[in-house]
Amino acid sequence: MPLVPVAPPQPVAGTGGFDYVTVAAAHRRVYAAHGGAASLLIVDADSGKVIGQVKVGDMAGSAPDPVSGNVYTGDGDDKALSEVDPAALKELHRVSVDGPVDAIAYDASNGRIYGDEDDGTRIFVIDAKTFKQVATIPLPGHKPEYLVIDPQTHEVYQNIADASEVAVIDPATLKVARTFKTPELTNNHPLQADWELKHLFVGGANGKLSEYTLDGQRLWTIDVPRMDQCSIEVGRKWIACAGSGKLTLISYDGKTSPKIVAQADVSMGVHTVNIDPKTGDIWIVWGTPRGATTGNGSVQRFKYQP
Repeated sequence: MPLVPVAPPQPVAGTGGFDYVTVAAAHRRVYAAHGGAASLLIVDADSGKVIGQVKVGDMAGSAPDPVSGNVYTGDGDDKALSEVDPAALKELHRVSVDGPVDAIAYDASNGRIYGDEDDGTRIFVIDAKTFKQVATIPLPGHKPEYLVIDPQTHEVYQNIADASEVAVIDPATLKVARTFKTPELTNNHPLQADWELKHLFVGGANGKLSEYTLDGQRLWTIDVPRMDQCSIEVGRKWIACAGSGKLTLISYDGKTSPKIVAQADVSMGVHTVNIDPKTGDIWIVWGTPRGATTGNGSVQRFKYQP
């Protein structure tokens, strides 16, 4: 039951590492935060070819607008959020905030961009239409690590790494409404959701992935290789996780404990991943080794062959 490469790795210009990977299935694009090149990497999801990179600063996360196809990004060094036109390969708008931005989420129903503060205590909220900051949400604990938005209630679920908990933000008040603990996890990182099941999947740097209800009831916990980020594909009931030199594919059904169904050895630099919901292809990126001053980064996709 292997995970096999669809094609050899495609080289990416620029040294340094990568952060979050995002697939815009409708527009057939893959986006990755290329920190070393201070840019948004854009890849054709069908051909696998690199289209280009847009300079937006030392970014970490990205969130495509499913209607316009534009992409929202966060800049850690310059403390800003941007809107990028991937077809024109240019930055359209930029707004400064009070801290470095890590993960990004976009709620198309109310036109809000949420960017959590890298190694901080806040979420910055931007109105996508005016591209102005409309709120700053104080968070409990420290070090927010990923966030997802419920498409029905529009509540924002935010991992808090140092407190081993998830904070839930009320979209009406833009304040933390409740939290729930994930005590079996250390240094929470991945956070994904199946909104049909109303289940969350939360991972820790201690190599454990747990399935929770939205009210914080833990259902199951499984052991996986130490991971940084994961991606969910609800149609296939898959979760892909990356870290520790492994690409791991997990299946779930919401009724029984999730199970690892396949693994592949990958570069130790791979720590983010995303699944294309149209094809089921699994995309990874990795950069030059830490401290290296030459060489290219790479992007590659894998396919599950049961």
